[in-house]
Amino acid sequence: MTANKIFIIGLPRTATTSVCLAMLGLGYKTAHNAYTQHAFDQAQVIADTPVFCDYRQLDKHFPNSKFIYLTRESSSWLPSIKQLLQRMIINLQRTDGGFNPHLKRCYHEVFSPLSPENISQDEFLLQCYQRHQQDVFSYFQQRPEDLLTIDVSKPESYQQVLAFLNIAPEQSKKNDFERINIGGKVKAWQDIYNVLKVESTNKGRIDKILY
Repeated sequence: MTANKIFIIGLPRTATTSVCLAMLGLGYKTAHNAYTQHAFDQAQVIADTPVFCDYRQLDKHFPNSKFIYLTRESSSWLPSIKQLLQRMIINLQRTDGGFNPHLKRCYHEVFSPLSPENISQDEFLLQCYQRHQQDVFSYFQQRPEDLLTIDVSKPESYQQVLAFLNIAPEQSKKNDFERINIGGKVKAWQDIYNVLKVESTNKGRIDKILY
């Protein structure tokens, strides 16, 4: 565990929760979403919002960190992200509450312009995915040692993570990622109890400044 932090920067519905669960199993303090300075200080691994959006700033704030970018076949990602966004759209667009501002900002930035019409179109969503992917690859173009790209559905992906983090295979009790949040479910992380799990908020409260 020589890296300052490990950031999972795949977009929602690319198996961020499965990777976070695996990181707990490997002994890392892990946060799936982080909205307080305490969460960023305590967690060794952080995924989802706001890291898939703010990886550039986090790279500068936490030097010597490692980044894992998650991909997913468009044929399975598109219906999954469409279902998620359609569930979230009202709270993402509310000006009188809804989701916290960090989450709102990230979704509005990546899925811009965010509207009910746009998120119903596969072409729009695919363009958002490709734009985010191109930005990630461009940013790390000169630093391939700091970025690992995996698709967790591929049998070799788990071993790739171990190699990337310099973890010997015999140190892991598993050899694959566990499939969770299947069939439209998105709250499996909330039901996981582990002493290494880092809460994303402070009893529901967030910090205006994270890093």
